[in-house]
Amino acid sequence: MLELLRIKNLALIEDVELEFSSGMNTLTGETGAGKSFIMRAVDFLMGERMEKKLVRPGADKASVEALFVLPEGETVIRRELSAETGRSRVFVNDTLSSQPTIRDMGSKLVIHTSQHGQQKLLSPSFQAEVLDSFLPNPKLLFERNEGLAVLNDVLERKQQLMDKFDDIEKQRDFLEYQKKEIDKVDPLPGEEDELEERKKTLKGREQAGECLQNALDVLHGEVGLLDAMTLLTREMEIIARLFPNFEDDREAIEELRMMLHDLDSRLRKGPDKQNDDDDGMNLDDVEERLFELAKLKRKLRRGLDEIVNLKTEIDENLSFLDACALDLKNLKKEEDKAAKALSATLEVLNKARKKAAKELSIRIVDELTDLGFSEHVKVHFEFDARELYPGCEDMRGRLMWVPNPGQPAQPLDKIASGGELSRFLLALVTMRGDENTDHDALPTLIFDEVDAGIGGMTLNSVGAKLRALADRQQMLLITHWPQLAGKADRHFLIQKDVIDDVTYTGCNRLEGADIKKELSRMAGGGAQGDAMAEQLLK
Repeated sequence: MLELLRIKNLALIEDVELEFSSGMNTLTGETGAGKSFIMRAVDFLMGERMEKKLVRPGADKASVEALFVLPEGETVIRRELSAETGRSRVFVNDTLSSQPTIRDMGSKLVIHTSQHGQQKLLSPSFQAEVLDSFLPNPKLLFERNEGLAVLNDVLERKQQLMDKFDDIEKQRDFLEYQKKEIDKVDPLPGEEDELEERKKTLKGREQAGECLQNALDVLHGEVGLLDAMTLLTREMEIIARLFPNFEDDREAIEELRMMLHDLDSRLRKGPDKQNDDDDGMNLDDVEERLFELAKLKRKLRRGLDEIVNLKTEIDENLSFLDACALDLKNLKKEEDKAAKALSATLEVLNKARKKAAKELSIRIVDELTDLGFSEHVKVHFEFDARELYPGCEDMRGRLMWVPNPGQPAQPLDKIASGGELSRFLLALVTMRGDENTDHDALPTLIFDEVDAGIGGMTLNSVGAKLRALADRQQMLLITHWPQLAGKADRHFLIQKDVIDDVTYTGCNRLEGADIKKELSRMAGGGAQGDAMAEQLLK
């Protein structure tokens, strides 16, 4: 329910606050006073555009703020319009929000049956939704949507598979060429690094062999170091016996001689090969393999690890081409099954729609007759077949009417006036929601021009329907008829005043004698107007 509406600095409105009640709230006033503009402010709040020139002169921005009381709690929506840029900002409970969010919320908060509601009614898709909302079994729509989703999922997977197949098939020759080149070399993961390490080891081993031989030559050459050390040791033994102070030198030379003998033994044996992982490859073999890998890298313009991964990818793609036919065959079975299920659902749904269309047409005609349309008015639905998939036709109903005998049936937008459309919406709104007992959750109804072009007994019928509807959910009604205004739970008077050569639109809630005075004015004034006002208040 819309409990409070405040409008500031919008067009002729400086600051207006309206506190609505449940049930029927009427807005009356002279033509041009600004009644419809207050409803435009509600539309602006719900996401409609508004030009910056409508910001009141001298103000930097206009704002519209509303308090909605819902079953889940209170919600405050505020929207501001900048006079400088024309941009707007919207807030929900003082938190910055977006216009799409407000538009999504709008249908749950307000139903405006004036211009926007009429334009919506003229939409064939909305007319189809109206018919679907009267289906006795709403599960049929859910089953249709589920069936269509399943079919579309299969079709999407099938298309993705076919696209991938086409893409790989175009590259088949190149992929096979790459595979052939890779298979000739058959590189292994990390092989290049291992070979480089092996190359370094073999080169080091070759250099070590030369050093070993050189060391042995030093020990056993023409003047062999070992022989020289043996002679030196003998001489030192004699010297030490004669001169004891050379004993330490003799021991040092003896120790050095023993170390050189040990070194000789190890040099003859060579380096320890116990942990040397030698697979029989010599340096030439390693360099030849590295050359093959380098040539493959140049040819494919990739690193060796990339080439190893590429081989796996190529194998997978070529295997995919071989297996694709079977996958497509399986998907075709899924597609046929989903299409068959959807077709069966649509057959039941379309029959239900045609049956509901006949019943709904009769109900609409009865409502329209009560609302002042000719007793000869006719309404029916025409169906357009929308092919969702070959053999799966979704029949969408479009509302057609004949307001007068002898005329061909035409869409609403061809022959319906604004007042007629407004009453059409009143008829539909009256029929919809009868089963909804959660009145607090129903949106606020806004009626403007619903009484256009009617009078007499029809006016009484329209008033009775509006009153019955207001007992179910909150309503804002703009009217020029005292017969309708007199049924209000709360009455507001919209009027223009000129103060110091500046025009203002104001809004006052009427009570007691002021209501009688306004009803009298609406009835023509004078004694006759007073009498009608008195009668209406009774």
